[in-house]
Amino acid sequence: MPGTWTQEWIGGKPADVFQPADTPKPRFGLLHLHHAGLGTLSEQPVFVRWLDHFRLACICPRGGMSWWADRLCPSFDPHITPERHLLQHVLPHFEVRWGLRPGAVGLHGIGMGGQGALRLAFKYPRLFPAVAAISSAIDYHEWYGRGFVLDAMYDSKEECRQDTALLHVHPTEFPTHIFFCCDPTDLNWYRGNDRLHEKLTALGIPHQCDLKTEAGGHSWQYFNHMAERSIRFLVEGLLQESRRLL
Repeated sequence: MPGTWTQEWIGGKPADVFQPADTPKPRFGLLHLHHAGLGTLSEQPVFVRWLDHFRLACICPRGGMSWWADRLCPSFDPHITPERHLLQHVLPHFEVRWGLRPGAVGLHGIGMGGQGALRLAFKYPRLFPAVAAISSAIDYHEWYGRGFVLDAMYDSKEECRQDTALLHVHPTEFPTHIFFCCDPTDLNWYRGNDRLHEKLTALGIPHQCDLKTEAGGHSWQYFNHMAERSIRFLVEGLLQESRRLL
């Protein structure tokens, strides 16, 4: 019997919530940040299959084109930033509903959500010890000045660049389990992922990445191709974290 999705309101904002079948109290959870197409994992059978397989609780908050940043986004909310919403409302909901504390919740994202997941994990590694990101739009500052919502969130392209995941990497405090991947034919976002790999390597920060697999560019064909690998990585990382606490 498959798990079920419900649409719920968390902190006054909509979210898709997945309850795994026959598992009222799952061992781990997954917080997924959606991409610029705004679709969540509830619409993707391949991802749902792996959520079921690993019996993961999952919350997919809907953030619009907010880039999941700690900046006020007019189309998201005039008073709370997307990042604050995730930390103050969405993450605590895992514990309220399933008894899952932050160390038992993996952070996952695609595209816009991928860069958001990486930035959030780099900023708060104790809350998010395991992160997996697919086709992350790391160099999103390149979209500044093109008439997108970024223009209202940042005062300049440089200010935007300073807020990218790459600039939030700390040499001594970082998530224990980091995975990211990008199709080499993804011309918009590949270089940013490659730069992140270079920086983490130079700092000696352990991570796994796949920047070689070609499976459809920046598309759901590629995202689905990486579904099992990214989710399995998170589950294995969370398992290691749980044993560390014993």
